[in-house]
Amino acid sequence: MRYRILGPLSVLGADGHVAVTAGRDRVVLAMLLLRPNRTVPLSEMIEAVWGDNPPVTARGQMHTCVSRLRRALPADAIRTDPAGYGIQVGPDDLDALVFARLVDRARASGDAGAARDAYRRGLDLWRGAACAEIDATAVRQAAATLDEQYTLALEDWADLELTDGNARELLADLVPLVERFPLRERLRGQLITALHRAGRQADALAEYRRARDTIRDELGIEPGPDLQAVHRAILSGAPSGASGSIRCLPRTVRDFTGRTDLVRRLLAQITGADPGEPAVVVVDGMAGSGKTTLALHLAALAGDRFPDAHLFVDLHGQSEQDPVEPPAALLVLLRQLGLPADTIPADLPGRIALWRNEVARRQILVVLDNAASSAQVADLLPASAGSLALVTARRRLSGLDGVRPESLPLLDSGEAVTLLERIAGDRVRAEPDAAAEVVRRCGGLPLAVRLAGARLAHRPRWRVADLLRRLTAATLPELVVENRTVIDAFALSYGHVGEPARRLFRLLGVYPGRTLDAPAAAALTGLPLPGAEDLLDELVDARLVEEPELGVYRLHDLLREYAAALAVPGPERDRAVVGVLNLETHAFAAAATRLYHPILAHDQRDLPVLRPDLVAAVADPAARLERLRRDLGSFVEAAVQAGRPEYAWRIPRAAWYLLFYRGYLRDLTGLYERAVDVARQTGSDEGIAQTANCLASFHYRLGAYEHALRLLRESIEIRRRQGDLTALSQATGNLVAINIVLGRFGEAVDTAVESIRLGVLAGLPYTPPAAVNMLSYAYQTVGRHREALHLDRVHLLAGNRDLHRLAGRIVHIQRSKRALGLMSPAAAQRYLEIALRLSVREQLASLEVETRTELGLVLGELGRFAEALTEHRRAVEVAERVSENRFGADVFLNYAATLLRSGDVATARAVYEQTLRRVRGWRQPYAIARATWGLAECLDRVDPARAVLLRRDAQVMFDEMGVPAPAGPSARVPVSP
Repeated sequence: MRYRILGPLSVLGADGHVAVTAGRDRVVLAMLLLRPNRTVPLSEMIEAVWGDNPPVTARGQMHTCVSRLRRALPADAIRTDPAGYGIQVGPDDLDALVFARLVDRARASGDAGAARDAYRRGLDLWRGAACAEIDATAVRQAAATLDEQYTLALEDWADLELTDGNARELLADLVPLVERFPLRERLRGQLITALHRAGRQADALAEYRRARDTIRDELGIEPGPDLQAVHRAILSGAPSGASGSIRCLPRTVRDFTGRTDLVRRLLAQITGADPGEPAVVVVDGMAGSGKTTLALHLAALAGDRFPDAHLFVDLHGQSEQDPVEPPAALLVLLRQLGLPADTIPADLPGRIALWRNEVARRQILVVLDNAASSAQVADLLPASAGSLALVTARRRLSGLDGVRPESLPLLDSGEAVTLLERIAGDRVRAEPDAAAEVVRRCGGLPLAVRLAGARLAHRPRWRVADLLRRLTAATLPELVVENRTVIDAFALSYGHVGEPARRLFRLLGVYPGRTLDAPAAAALTGLPLPGAEDLLDELVDARLVEEPELGVYRLHDLLREYAAALAVPGPERDRAVVGVLNLETHAFAAAATRLYHPILAHDQRDLPVLRPDLVAAVADPAARLERLRRDLGSFVEAAVQAGRPEYAWRIPRAAWYLLFYRGYLRDLTGLYERAVDVARQTGSDEGIAQTANCLASFHYRLGAYEHALRLLRESIEIRRRQGDLTALSQATGNLVAINIVLGRFGEAVDTAVESIRLGVLAGLPYTPPAAVNMLSYAYQTVGRHREALHLDRVHLLAGNRDLHRLAGRIVHIQRSKRALGLMSPAAAQRYLEIALRLSVREQLASLEVETRTELGLVLGELGRFAEALTEHRRAVEVAERVSENRFGADVFLNYAATLLRSGDVATARAVYEQTLRRVRGWRQPYAIARATWGLAECLDRVDPARAVLLRRDAQVMFDEMGVPAPAGPSARVPVSP
């Protein structure tokens, strides 16, 4: 199958043209072929077909389009990806790929004849504008890139023909092309040059006047310096052309990959520079990020604008040699311009003056590579209009006035895989998963990807998986080809910072998290906070550390491996790890709500704060813990490896509040299981008791009640043995929640009272929150609403302005007052909206579930069923997102109750039946009874006999639990622990 997009879209099969006639199908196929062998997001394809107003059926219609295309094309041509679709084409199956390959071959060829032939073959593939007949905006924008590549190749080919003396033959091609592209000054200049060399000087001057008039009329500006230079050369009688131009740039790579947006932006910066000023582009980036390659690629693309000289000097800012001083660099540049050595002044001011004078007479491009500082390059920059300086550096050169440095990003995964494939060949395409993992281990660093690709390329019997196995244990030692290594590149950057910064860098190799801040760096090093901030800035400037957001730092994965290799085991390393673990324990504890600070203070009472100044410096502990949440497992393992296993349970305990109430249940159960294992292995009763208590809460929320009971009983037994009444009060309060969910309401009340009694005996300045929450719920469930209301009011007054407690008490109080007839639904709505704002703001997922469900019931009582059902559905979404099995039953039961109240009996019945199946699996007696009762209400009219039986069964269950049956479809929702 052959695809052609260099002109009208067409498909050729073995039997001739393949018909793709539907307009939408052609747009979809064009979008895929414009990005071959890549995934095109479904959203982009929908936008291409329908613009900004796609129909609600757009996804379905898109699937239909793709199905039709699959029937017309080979079976495996279009692949489906979770993000969209892609089309697989071979290197010879798409004319655009063939064109790109021929142009690359032409530009890399040292033989002018071979280059001309390759250009000609590539240009002959074009039959008009790319995807000419498709006017979809997205297609036209993507096709415009191909059209630009065509004109650039055309101009390159024309230069070769002019250089070879084929001016007369070239005129027949250039005249219609200038008519087609009237504003391309390079093309105009080539036509004028061809006319001049063909002996038609008058025609050449007339063509210049036409060009000037067109540019003035269309753009309101004068022709650029290149075109004006051609005009002056004709007027002076000098031969036009660049046969005497100077070319001193080193060879660039043929497989430059990615950076499309960056290259486009920098080229626009060059072409859009003030015509009265020189253009200066400064690119910085970490070692191995491809700065020099990018600079030479830009020079190749923009070089024709600077015909007189292309110069290059390596300033050795990061190398084994000393940085090149400005006088020596000027000597190199002036000699490249052809000036005899004896005419170049010995002093720096003289060389600067001569350099500026020579530049003023020419249109030059100069690459100042590997700069050490702004001072090193300041006097080397061209000072005259019509010139370009491309400067690269590892450090950010912020001292150059009027210049905005551009930091070079790493390759994304797709770009890195493409680069690996260009180096190593088809093996990469044959093993996409292994290739993706190889470039992930390379961290998108171009040098690392190149060395990995080179190892594959030089070992034809290796598969990509073979290389991956070698990279698994340690990546850096494998990234070596001859005398090129990633380690050497990193070592140069490391050697150019001071010893204090090097010490911090080494210690960053043992830091457990992926990101850190200044307090963590200060804890690592033992330095004052300002000193740590200064060292981080120095490492950022040296591109050894990244600062992806203000005040947040990280190491590239390969730099982390390098730093870890430099970190020598010993007392300093151990002190650094312990300093960080201590800081994180106390900083994580600060993320809890005020209500839990005394509880955490008790559990951490024998762990002193090593650096109170750093804990106080953490401005937003909750946001910081959220950022480090996925690194908690690494902190636990670091504690074990450092021989300080107590931190393996203290850190999870300190983080418990945020993890629990924001609903990070399934992801983090493993963290606590690891922590309790460490506590058991080390025989720490304190660690077992703390971690088992927290782990029980997770299993309770996930519906594993028996396991939660075993853990709680273990914790309670240890606390009794220790005689720790404070901790025993907390663990006993948690036991209340499990008694309730198992339908043991009388036992739950007794246990809650016992928890509160233990707290009083311990002299606690607060009432155990878990016990109060569950006692209030138990009172409400058994119909003792006045006692529940009194308890919640007292608890609210003792809340010390804690937002979590405030929101929860508001929900409880309005529920009791509604049951007692002391509050209208409208007033209850106002209470609940306040509670909802607080729970969303504080990211209290479980409380949000409860509040939205309760608000749905209240809105249903007001007859506002559309709003009510919206709140119920949102509650369902949040509950399922956080795996909230404990509330899953209540959410669905109350959702069904509102559906029934609204008159949607069929949907209510379906929800009740679904919920009944769930809660039987979860073994929740009260929820089973409620679901059975609700199902009976749904069947009253359609199957009254079965309704009677169901209601009788439910009543038996309610009686056994000692709770009243619901009053009807407005039955309330239970509360959170």
